[in-house]
Amino acid sequence: MQGTFTVQTNRTMELVDISDRLQRELATAGVTDGICYLFNPHTTAGLTINEGADPAVRADLIAALRRMVPMDLAYQHLEGNSPAHLMATLCGSSVTVLVEAGRLSLGTWQKIFFCEFDGPRQRKVRWRFLA
Repeated sequence: MQGTFTVQTNRTMELVDISDRLQRELATAGVTDGICYLFNPHTTAGLTINEGADPAVRADLIAALRRMVPMDLAYQHLEGNSPAHLMATLCGSSVTVLVEAGRLSLGTWQKIFFCEFDGPRQRKVRWRFLA
């Protein structure tokens, strides 16, 4: 079972919680136990699992990435979005989550985030469930 869904981002950099959307896909697919693979086919965005209870964590993550990745370096990439490519590399393009009893097996505070670094854009996330 596999599919794709879209994520609309609204800011240049933001972390969008896609956990509920993925849980709905899981319920529709009828998977009770297995593995969920997520893949982001974009080079200026990433995927991560982190705390979802406090929105300040998302802001802190973006602020820290902005500090780690120089925005004003003399990058050679002509599109001008090299910092977004670097941030996407740091986050990675995929995540794997166990599925147990029809639910994503995330920790108490964990959520799955689509990490936008070159928005706003309409993006895609590809998923595959293996039972």
